[in-house]
This record gives sequence, structure tokens and C-alpha cells, in this order.
Amino acid sequence: MFCVYCLGACERTKVAESLIAMRKPLEIDGRKRLLLSLAIAAIGVLVFEILGLPLPFLFGPMSACLIAALFGAPLKESKPFSVASRCILGVAVGASITPALLAQVPAMAGTVLLVPIYVIVIGLVGVPFFTRFFGYDKATAYFASMPGGLQDMVYFGTEAGGRPRTISLVQASRLLIITTVVPILLAKVYGVTFSRSIGTHIWDMPIYELLIMATAAFGGWWIAVKLRLFGPALFGPFLLSAALAVLGILHFRPPAEAILFAQFFVGIGIGVHYVGTTWRELSHDVLAGIFFAMLLAVLATVFTVIAHMIGGAPTIESFLSFAPGGQAEMAVLALVTGADVGFVVVHHVARLVTVVAGAPFVGGRLFPRQSEKE
Repeated sequence: MFCVYCLGACERTKVAESLIAMRKPLEIDGRKRLLLSLAIAAIGVLVFEILGLPLPFLFGPMSACLIAALFGAPLKESKPFSVASRCILGVAVGASITPALLAQVPAMAGTVLLVPIYVIVIGLVGVPFFTRFFGYDKATAYFASMPGGLQDMVYFGTEAGGRPRTISLVQASRLLIITTVVPILLAKVYGVTFSRSIGTHIWDMPIYELLIMATAAFGGWWIAVKLRLFGPALFGPFLLSAALAVLGILHFRPPAEAILFAQFFVGIGIGVHYVGTTWRELSHDVLAGIFFAMLLAVLATVFTVIAHMIGGAPTIESFLSFAPGGQAEMAVLALVTGADVGFVVVHHVARLVTVVAGAPFVGGRLFPRQSEKE
């Protein structure tokens, strides 16, 4: 009996090890991993196109890479292409900052002032949500709840003694769910369609405008890196192209083909965050992030109503402005819905500045760094 039990236990152990091995990314070199990621993303685009689903170049790669990553596919994000995609979106947003928009900035003051309040409310809701329902320590709960840049929150949370892997998965799930839920709400609640042209074709644009945009993209990114600005790939090109647009030098947004390129690699970037996720993380940390993102969608809707009541802000623009997704993803949605991109971006810049400047300041006082404890 004992021998039979031992043999059975050994077999169960082998099966368990086999299942675990199936979910571990295969050990292959970086180039093959990148090519595999591009192939899976392309399949995602094709499936979304065939099924007639919205935003195939964003949601196709995102969905396909997410599914593949959860099943252990050894995916890899291309850093150069990821940076290039954010530079393109930065130029697209910056080109929307016209003198006419700047004249409207004082009228936005009321809704922009809501942004810090919004961030505080998210923290007051998020920390008890994660500590009570998912058992997180307070440092992890705080930085997991802050709607800022993923890398920034992971860094600050680690410094405060939080769990970096948990913060990363929750933040990635926030980006995933918000990016997915916002278009659904826009379509079902606000009647928005996604059939709008995203821009002029590259062959219909003047060569000199393309050269100006390329200079703004690379030059803005380079300057932002040297100045150590947060999110340099997006904000550097955004600031430089905005200056060129205000001065009357830049008159076009990047061509439609460039926007599709940006959507493609932004989608891949979201999906590959889940590479190496264990079943426990999937059932606990990712689930926590999904539930919290749904809660944030409700809060965004509430603040959309408040913004409309206080300042008479356009409903669609207000919703996109308070949707706590990534700045790149929200810029894409603003472009494809025909919303006032400048209005949306001003509010997201205010949110990111509030979080990146305020979160470490508050967190450093609430959760002393590990080095200070020892």
C-alpha cells in the first residue's frame, strides 16, 4: 500500500511539474522572442479585422499577446519600437495644441483643479480596498492604487518596502481593463463610433511636414531624456511639437500609418506585461487589479458628471480625461473618437504630475524606506 501511494505521489508530482513547465517561458534568444511577439500580434490584428471588432491594431495585438503570455509564450517587447510608438503619439498630441486651444485653457481651470481631488479619492478608496479584500501591506496597496506610470509606481513602491511584482501586475491590469472598458462605455453609454479616420495618409502629406514631425519626435525624446523628465518618449515630443504647432511651423498630425504603427506596439506592450504570470498571481494580483480598474471606471464616470456640472465640459472629453488609463492609450482613443485631444491631454498631464510628484512625497512619510528602518 505504501509503495503504491509513493508511486502515485511521484506521478502526481511529475504531472504538476509538467504543468508548471508548460507555463514557463521557453528559453530562446531575444530576437526569436521578438519575432514570435510580432507574429502573434499580427494574428490578433487579422482576427479583429475579420470579426469586424473595433480598433484592431490596438486591441488585436493586446488581446493576442495577453492570451499567449498567460499560456507561457516567451514574448518580448521591442524597446526601440515601443519608444518610437510613444514618440509618434507625443507628436500627434502636441500637434493638437493650437493657439485656439490655448485660448480655452482658462476655461479648463475648474476641471483641471478636480484632478488632484480625483487622485486623492482614488487613494482613499484604493488603499482600504487592497488591504481589506486582498491582504496587501499598506505600502503595496498605496502604490498599486496610484494611477501613475507603471514603472514609476513600481520603483517608488519598492523603495517604500512594497512588493514590486504585485504592484506591476495590478498597474498592468489597470491599463488593460481601462483601455478595454473605456471604448465599451463610450459606445454603449455615449453612442460614440470608432469609424472616424485617424489621419491623413502618408502619401498625401508634404515631405517637409514629415521631416518636421520626425525632428520633433526624435529631438523631443532626446531632450526629455537629457532633462530626466518622466515619460520622455511621450512628453518630450509632445512639448516640442506643441511649441512648433503654436508657432505655426507644424500643421499636421502624424499620418494614419504612423498612428496604426503606434497602436500596434502599444497593444503589444500591454500584453507582454503578463509574461511569467503564475496561476496564483493570476487568481490574486491580476484579479485584484481587474476589480480595482472596474471601480476606477465608476469613479471616472462620477467625476465626468461633476466636471460637466461644474465647468460645462464636453461629456466625452471629460470621460476620457478622467479615465485613469495610460497617457498613450488615452491619446489613441481621443484620436480615434474625434475628441478634443488637447483637452484630454491637459488633464492627463495634470494627473501624472500630481501622482509622480505627490505619490513618493506622501508615500515616503507614510511608509519609511527600508534603509531608514534598519
